[in-house]
Amino acid sequence: MMSSSAPSATPAELPRVSREVRLAAVPQGLPTAADFTVVETPAPVPGPGEVLVRNRFFHVFAALRTLMGGGVEGAPFPPLGVGDPLFGAAVGEVVAAAGDDGPRVGETVSHWLGWREYAAVPAAACRALGEVLPDPVAHLAAGWTAYHALTRTAEVRTGDTVFVSGGAGSLGSLAGQIARQLGAGRVVGSTGSAWKAERMTAELGYDAVVVRGAGPLAEQLAKAAPDGLDVVFDNVGGDQLRAALGAARAGARFALVGALSGQLDPELGGTTAPVEIDSFALILKGVTLRGTRTPEDPRAQAEWDERFGGWLRSGKVVFPHERVAGMDAAPRALEEVMRGRHLGTVVVEL
Repeated sequence: MMSSSAPSATPAELPRVSREVRLAAVPQGLPTAADFTVVETPAPVPGPGEVLVRNRFFHVFAALRTLMGGGVEGAPFPPLGVGDPLFGAAVGEVVAAAGDDGPRVGETVSHWLGWREYAAVPAAACRALGEVLPDPVAHLAAGWTAYHALTRTAEVRTGDTVFVSGGAGSLGSLAGQIARQLGAGRVVGSTGSAWKAERMTAELGYDAVVVRGAGPLAEQLAKAAPDGLDVVFDNVGGDQLRAALGAARAGARFALVGALSGQLDPELGGTTAPVEIDSFALILKGVTLRGTRTPEDPRAQAEWDERFGGWLRSGKVVFPHERVAGMDAAPRALEEVMRGRHLGTVVVEL
């Protein structure tokens, strides 16, 4: 029987080196590729209770700017300092295990030590993926967050008019589609460019899109949702949250899931997202605003995976994403995400 402390691959079979992306300098304004460096480092060796994962894909996401700015108290992830490797959701293959418990060699797993070729991950922090989704990369979709917010926090009902701010990003590109599958009668999104707006209505099922900078948001929302909003999936905050409150119907439910107005503002540090709203509107309309964080709930996660897999296979939902090839391209991909140059989820493929 294998010793519980010995890796299931011999030392000669284990990788000797790994590459990873590190923070080279605290960004001044929005991060650029020059703020990061790709370095070669000795490959990690899994200790007791750990597995060694060769990453195949990892997610490039704007919320990293908050961590580079020092983080926010109460957030689930620590801040990033100069010299630290970046991290985030990843999908990879187990190549060694230091015990008999947990994922086996050859299994595909997800975990949170992306931005590197090899990661030693506690077995308990890995999730074996199986074949519930038609493509492993779809496990990097932000759909579980959107599904939780739209079923548990804002509770979309049949016939609702739903507004999704930041509707072309990794969250929003799925949130609008999920709202439709949950029974929404009209789905409106927002974005920052006309070309994204065209794709949102042509490919993602949005009925209308308001475009930041194309006129007053309140006027655009009044035209896009003349009967008002029942549900708001707010991924932005700022003036978009304020405009959505103005368009809210009595009893509207707001799920606050992101703060891109602060994270993508070059004049701010990425750790605050101030907004001024009219509290009279909250009171008189009976509006509910609830912040939401995706819980660690294996049963609910499994429910989402089953529904998402079914929707993907039937074509009722698509997973908009762009794949960037290779570790060296990752810093530039992050810079482009910060500047809104992609639609959907951006994934680095190793």
